[in-house]
Amino acid sequence: MEAAGTGTRTAARRQERRLQAPATLEKQRDRRPRGRLARRRIEEDQEEAVFREVVSFTPDPLPVRYYEKDTTRPISFYLSSLEELLAWTPDAEDGFNVALGPPECRQPPLSSRRPRTLMCHDMMGGYLDDKFIQGSATQTPYSFYHWQYIDIFVYFSHHTVTIPPVGWTNAAHRHGVCVLGTFITEWKDGERLCEAFLAGDERSYRAVADQLVLIAQFFRFDGWLINIENSLSLAAVGNVPHFLRYLTSQLHQQVPGGLVLWYDSVVSSGQLRWQDELNEQNRVFFDACDGFFTNYNWREEHLERMLGQAGERLADVYVGVDVFARGNVVGGRFDTNKSLELIRKHGFSAALFAPGWVYECLEKGNFFQNQDKFWSLLERYLPTHSICSLPFVTSFCLGMGTRRVCYGQEEAVGPWYHPSAQEIQPLFGEHRLEGDGRGWVKTHCCLEDAWNGGSSLLIRGLIPPEVGTVAVRLFSLQVPVPPKIFLSLVYKLEGPSAVGVALELSTADAGSCHVGGISALSAETSSRRSPRPLRVPPTKLAKWVGRCGQQLSGGWVQRCYEVNLRGCLLQDLFINFSRPPGSQKEENFICRLGELQVVDAHSLLTPLPQVQAVTVSHVRWQLAASEREGGPAGLQLSCTLHWAYLLPRVRCFRIHCCQGSEGGSPGSGPSELGRPRLLGLAFVNRYRIVDLAVAAAEPGQDGRVEFLVEPVPKEGFLVPRAEWGRAAMLYSMPRT
Repeated sequence: MEAAGTGTRTAARRQERRLQAPATLEKQRDRRPRGRLARRRIEEDQEEAVFREVVSFTPDPLPVRYYEKDTTRPISFYLSSLEELLAWTPDAEDGFNVALGPPECRQPPLSSRRPRTLMCHDMMGGYLDDKFIQGSATQTPYSFYHWQYIDIFVYFSHHTVTIPPVGWTNAAHRHGVCVLGTFITEWKDGERLCEAFLAGDERSYRAVADQLVLIAQFFRFDGWLINIENSLSLAAVGNVPHFLRYLTSQLHQQVPGGLVLWYDSVVSSGQLRWQDELNEQNRVFFDACDGFFTNYNWREEHLERMLGQAGERLADVYVGVDVFARGNVVGGRFDTNKSLELIRKHGFSAALFAPGWVYECLEKGNFFQNQDKFWSLLERYLPTHSICSLPFVTSFCLGMGTRRVCYGQEEAVGPWYHPSAQEIQPLFGEHRLEGDGRGWVKTHCCLEDAWNGGSSLLIRGLIPPEVGTVAVRLFSLQVPVPPKIFLSLVYKLEGPSAVGVALELSTADAGSCHVGGISALSAETSSRRSPRPLRVPPTKLAKWVGRCGQQLSGGWVQRCYEVNLRGCLLQDLFINFSRPPGSQKEENFICRLGELQVVDAHSLLTPLPQVQAVTVSHVRWQLAASEREGGPAGLQLSCTLHWAYLLPRVRCFRIHCCQGSEGGSPGSGPSELGRPRLLGLAFVNRYRIVDLAVAAAEPGQDGRVEFLVEPVPKEGFLVPRAEWGRAAMLYSMPRT
């Protein structure tokens, strides 16, 4: 975690910010960027740091690897050569790329023997709109949201070292999904690269392995897919098992739950010969790492032969499925279920390669329908996993939208895409009720309205006359219930429907639980409960339950519940729809869910840390376009904010700014600043402000811009503005 500052705000104000040589990776992640800090002015009567700038059009240089050249937006990056890999060391600029945390606790654990599902994301060369760490204004991005079906996510490209863009890592980890990068060598260049580190002694391949481990550890992703797609000399191929074994061992030591997978390509003779199966020619590589990813041109007889090769490690064989259906393959495209049926029949794991086919090759305007269709066809072959930690909070945001909304209030209009902002997604699907089949329920994501973020969950259904209530399972959980939990649901019904809406949960006897883990429980112990509403919130919980039971803006309603259960395991969360009293007819309903929260009551009594030590660095000034065209004077400001905060306590940070001016007389204080304006979201203790329009300061006056850092707690309530971090910049025009 990133350590918060230890001094008071006043003490922090008085300190000079200096770079210190880091002793650990944690400290390296938290280092301030190198570069000029705005000159500091100490004002004892303020609760904020104040920086002074004289506008200069000579900016601090920023390394192109980490920032887009023209805009200075932070970007995710890759390494293109062995030399770049061996030369990489953790740098202050790498901090933007670090994931918020490890994968959430899940059941069953990835180490279980249950067949797994791997998704290998290969899309148009990689590093597209997803490379922009702080998001972009993309109108029709690719978004993946069926995480409950996925155990491992691989980000694939044809660069030598593919480091997953941090947005994917954050989204996957939030769903308990492991994330792997790719180490690939190809063609003649690949042969030369492999000779350089594999054909010599162990020092060479260990140096490469150590760097791969360090990169995964630093950026907080979980391991590597190793893809050697070129011929190897006998000396080089002889060292591959040693390389894999050493890499796997070191990764397991440094990255809890880390994985190393080998792709079916080279055989033990060093020849490049895809086998489409695990066999004696490639078994030596499988034995040296965590798993084997087969090529795609297999038939059922390949699967049958592999049963003897894999032994007890069936789940460690990931049978490749090319969703594009290239070559002589089984299934693919909307027939991918045919591949999955055979793979699961024989007990293997599945590796779905490039399921972004639905985005690349089909009509963009129908993307969500096509995506839902594709995964619904596979649903019966994709076991789900459960998140098993509290707090459990989601606004169903996809990490994209056509506007930004905060607790029902519209903050900005326009397209946005920010994968790190994707929240926990539910179980999607369409279900027919038992009986004559007239009753049905369908859940899908919707960008038309939102409570918090850019989207909500839309549930449509029909309750037939003979049915009183319909319960839709949204989430599968495996959470040991603390003495008291609070639940909250924000929703609204569309149209004139009078259908009742309530939360429902299922529990199980947790008597077989043991410290440090949860054992499997039989279905017979399960029971369903409807929690009682929380009518009078305790005073200390006012921040969290302040809106409970109220009719909110935009027609939203928030309901809060209290649950006291001992010795139980929280299993599933349902949304329950009941017909109006006295109704005997079919009841259609459309319900929009805006937020769902399950919170340990005790956690709401724990004080939050404060955002501390906000600094401003890497300042860049530009003339606004209107200035060049002879219009009113204007400037564009880019700079980097950095602060200290305990990251495990936060979902994200919301970054705001206010603008105004200061009078020329000393001590006159700032003029009235405008209303805070949302600039964006941060998922680390830093944020790059890019091309912020500010007015040029008048002669004899200072311009003033104030930056506000709002922490968003994991428990999901608003933090009062007085507790936000803040820093102000006073700027003046140079004397002519």
